[in-house]
Amino acid sequence: QSRLAESGGGLVQSGGSLKLSCAASGFNLDRIIIGWFRQAPGKEREGLSCINFGNARTYYVDSLKGRFIASRDNALNTVYLQMNNLNANDTGVYYCAVHCDLRVGVHPEEGDVWGPGTQVTVSA
Repeated sequence: QSRLAESGGGLVQSGGSLKLSCAASGFNLDRIIIGWFRQAPGKEREGLSCINFGNARTYYVDSLKGRFIASRDNALNTVYLQMNNLNANDTGVYYCAVHCDLRVGVHPEEGDVWGPGTQVTVSA
């Protein structure tokens, strides 16, 4: 069974950093693009970044370029999202998915594989 599992969320002070992990199991990632998404309280789910697992090419929403960095580890079948200089607006549940969409208002579609999410809370 194909599945994704996020980890690494938690409580961090404004200005701090966190590194999220997304571990994949049950499928070959070499030809897959993994997306990172965030859903803040009361807001729509939004796409943040995508990474092509095969060639490590990355894509970001403009507002996060330079502050969030996506990477992957082929041997561990894991992708990462390094998040720096966090602020209160970064608070939310972070998801990874076998899906790439950098817009606001993303909705999981039938057949997509999504992780359950990990909570990130940034205190002022």
